[in-house]
Amino acid sequence: MRHRGVSRRGVLKGGAACAALAASRLLLLAGAGAPAAGTAAETTTRSRPRTRVAVVGAGAFGGFTALSLVRRGAQVTLVDTWGPGNSRASSGGETRVIRATYGPDRIYVEMVAQALRLWRENETRFGQRLYRKTGVLWMTGRDDSFERASLPLLRDAGLAFEEMTTSQAAIRYPQVSFEGVTRAILEKEGGYLLARRSCQIVTEGMQKEGGEYRQVSATPGAVEKGGMGPLILSDGSRLAADHYVFACGPWLGRMFPEAIGDRVRPTRQEVFFFGTPAGDPRFQEDRLPVWVDHGERIIYGIPGNDGRGFKVADDTRGPAFDPDTGDRIPSADGLASARAFLARRFPVLAGAPLLEARVCQYENSPDSRFIFDRLPGAGNAWIVGGGSGHGFKHGPAVGERIADLVLGKRTPDPFFGLSRFQS
Repeated sequence: MRHRGVSRRGVLKGGAACAALAASRLLLLAGAGAPAAGTAAETTTRSRPRTRVAVVGAGAFGGFTALSLVRRGAQVTLVDTWGPGNSRASSGGETRVIRATYGPDRIYVEMVAQALRLWRENETRFGQRLYRKTGVLWMTGRDDSFERASLPLLRDAGLAFEEMTTSQAAIRYPQVSFEGVTRAILEKEGGYLLARRSCQIVTEGMQKEGGEYRQVSATPGAVEKGGMGPLILSDGSRLAADHYVFACGPWLGRMFPEAIGDRVRPTRQEVFFFGTPAGDPRFQEDRLPVWVDHGERIIYGIPGNDGRGFKVADDTRGPAFDPDTGDRIPSADGLASARAFLARRFPVLAGAPLLEARVCQYENSPDSRFIFDRLPGAGNAWIVGGGSGHGFKHGPAVGERIADLVLGKRTPDPFFGLSRFQS
């Protein structure tokens, strides 16, 4: 699905900065009448060790989980084999859609509403733009039950939308052919996210706020007496923690063959970026929103993309794919299908030049729902995955949810639990 690594020098600088900040805070506290060193108050504070958490995987789920844990006072080490937002990861690539239309699934609508708030808050906190509000235009076929079921849930969540007839939509968006479309709905708060950049910025932010990042691969520790032991790292060291979170995307099934196995199945997904006519502003993101064509299959796209081109992708699950060794050269059939779609829905782009193409993967659960649960037999280890092609947008909300689970402030939700797969 969807590299800039974080250097050792950056980690050291971040650690030095944190140490200096901590020292300055102690001086300020002392000046304000805080207890002097060696007092009973200080001894009590020091006697409470921080909860140690190791998070494996620096994608949207793992990165935001690590960040949320740091902000809750945990001592966090985040590890990733190839780095945050790397091209093998389900969170790799440049852009992801953020939308809240989810049919009757209220839980996802509410999570998107929470995530939108957190994306904006983190943009302010990091001083980086991660979210582009373009709106999301849904174009439905004869069966619009999925979209209709979403509308009252969007309204309840305070997410604005606008319904249009196809005639009204054609006037507003003349660059689109609405042939075969029965309904148009514009999600006003939707848009797209800068995927790779977000993963990198979240990891850097987590370090600046006191967490640690290590670019190594990790093997789960031995499970004994109801708990997991230290992780075995590729540099020969071990990483001990009070809790372990595994947000390993398409590698979860391989890492936990008994608990997960083929309950997380990677599939090969192709994405294409086409060139728009010179001097034609109609395909810029201020003139055309992110769009979803929901007919016999779901095809979606993103205009603009920071000059990368007009993105087109088919949401249909592709063939099984190995994220380590799979061929990432797009197929001729996939390109031909994307071109045929463009010619039908965006006639001006018929014959548009291909600028970029990539192969990523979805990490699908059997029912496309996320998996958030304890690892069976290990009360201190958590499984976080099953993004199923729609997980990235939820990253900040997932991070807060998992942090609360790890720290005992929330109980597992059966909707996301492993028990749903038991016959």
